[in-house]
Amino acid sequence: MWILFVILAVIGVVVIAAIAFVHQPSFGQLPRGARLERIERSSHYRDGKFQNLSPTPTFTGDARGLVSGIGEFLNRKQDGLVPTRPIAAIETDLRALDPSKDQLIWFGHSSFLLQVEGKRLLVDPVFDAAAPLAFINRPFPGTDIYAAEDMPEDIDVLLISHDHWDHLDHDTVVKLMGRVKRVVCGLGVGAHFEHWGYPEAKIVELDWNERVELGDGFTIHALPARHFSGRGLSSGKSLWASFLVQAPSQKIYVSGDGGYDAHFADIGQRFGDIDLVILENGQYNKDWKYIHLMPEHLGRAARELNAKALLTVHHSKYLLSTHPWDEPLKNAADVAREEKSLRVLMPTIGEPVGWR
Repeated sequence: MWILFVILAVIGVVVIAAIAFVHQPSFGQLPRGARLERIERSSHYRDGKFQNLSPTPTFTGDARGLVSGIGEFLNRKQDGLVPTRPIAAIETDLRALDPSKDQLIWFGHSSFLLQVEGKRLLVDPVFDAAAPLAFINRPFPGTDIYAAEDMPEDIDVLLISHDHWDHLDHDTVVKLMGRVKRVVCGLGVGAHFEHWGYPEAKIVELDWNERVELGDGFTIHALPARHFSGRGLSSGKSLWASFLVQAPSQKIYVSGDGGYDAHFADIGQRFGDIDLVILENGQYNKDWKYIHLMPEHLGRAARELNAKALLTVHHSKYLLSTHPWDEPLKNAADVAREEKSLRVLMPTIGEPVGWR
């Protein structure tokens, strides 16, 4: 009898510890109240969660394949998955940047600062671990030279594509709170920000095909992406999105995460030529081909978006998949060779770069 008591006690302790773990502030908060009521009115929210435009299995195999796929990921060979030496990076004084100059500074993975026609947008800033535990998903050596404290004091828009840990970092956005004029994100993501102390007046949550006017001739359109969301045990409770930033004289598209689908061509038809397209390129896997952009679709997506210039992101900072760490750089170089009319940007981390 005492053995059974010990087993039940151990199980109880584990359950309590797990509940306490997922209730840390960094996990954020699920939508509720008026925010949830608005979500439930969305045509993209069905059966208790947001849905993609096309059927989108997160994993392409069967149940047995899922188990073997997880085993393959956990036991993957290490050769080439991480760099053997620190990645080159440039330390730019971001506070000294000329705000009137159109330029982009990429911080590795999907984080970048965008200056366009006098506005500053900071996109998906994650500077430390891309996980709920500080020792998991650490940045590659050399890529960790930037922090929230290095960002400019006046950020017009903090643009968040979705709430996964490698795109939304609790510590970073809390430290940025006083520098950010406005947060623009998908439906439901604002619940995290409000839970973390951001005033409701600063938060703009958009459904796909909604927009927010920023003034001075700027509009941000929230557009579809093919992905999923979730920081804890629940998935699909907040919306993932891509964004079209319409400035007075140019357009910039930010894909966020997501696999190939008809939405790229639809966006290209709707908005015409796009001056700069920023596409996911990395952390893909054949078993996740619907939720991440595979290399064979990179050039096609850029063409369908009528891109004049392309920057690829979601690579060169974290080990989140099974491909060599530098394969996305080769993908971008391949697109540059194949798409002769497309300017492909391949900046060093921290290097200011223009696109026109």
